[in-house]
Amino acid sequence: MKAPPFAYRRVDSVAAAAALLREHGDEARLIAGGQTLLATLGMRLSEPSLLIDIRGIAEMQGIAVADGHLRIGALARHVDVERSALVARHLPLLSLAAPHIAHAAIRNRGTFGGSIAFADPAAEWPACTVAADGALTLSDGTRSRTVAAADFFLGLYQTALRPDELITAVQFPLPGPQRRFSFTELARRHGDYATVGLALAGDVTDGRLDDPRIVYFGVGGTPVRARAAEAALAGGRAEPAALDRAVAELGGELAPAGDLYAAATTKLHLAGVLLRRGIQSLMAEDAQS
Repeated sequence: MKAPPFAYRRVDSVAAAAALLREHGDEARLIAGGQTLLATLGMRLSEPSLLIDIRGIAEMQGIAVADGHLRIGALARHVDVERSALVARHLPLLSLAAPHIAHAAIRNRGTFGGSIAFADPAAEWPACTVAADGALTLSDGTRSRTVAAADFFLGLYQTALRPDELITAVQFPLPGPQRRFSFTELARRHGDYATVGLALAGDVTDGRLDDPRIVYFGVGGTPVRARAAEAALAGGRAEPAALDRAVAELGGELAPAGDLYAAATTKLHLAGVLLRRGIQSLMAEDAQS
């Protein structure tokens, strides 16, 4: 289909973008990689009168390590994260997840911040950001604030972003030497949205798992942290009985909806399968280190 007519403005600062958002309200949309927006324009699911091109905003670019944090600018492309030596060294969870995002053509254009702002519940980056204790920097061009990823996703495609704010960067605390990560998802075909996915982190010391983060995607309106399953595993050696308890807890924490490809009961079963695989991978990684 053909996109509706719209005006186009390119800006080079957060302040300029925020001013246009305030001026035009719901009639304006931001565009960077455009991998979500262009599709919705073509299907007439979105009909803004103004597109604000933010690709030239310097402060939203780059990947760097400073002050004990890994900073990923919102305009970093998926492929930038995938290929970053800094990400691979300091936060391998993101390196593990990146190849699962759609296809190479989309990863070459789509942006890290755009995926998080869109907040698709089946997307990889939101769940990874929660699992890695990320914090988002939000700015209206005058004031900036920091929101923990765990508090940012409010509901289906709903976030804590105010109408005139942009995500400028995401900051991740550098993990300690005992922190381990695992990422896995199940999809009908590579590049499809996940039927169920899991981002997992935890400290592994002498075969014991501490401070785990178990975050699912594709099973609710937001990334879902399985806290009861975490409690069942924390402090132990992830032995079969503990894994059984953790999987059993998922029944009270996850409420996936069925779709054309998988019933709700199937998704819940797959969530347990992924938890067993993820924990085993996490513990095996420690045994090999």
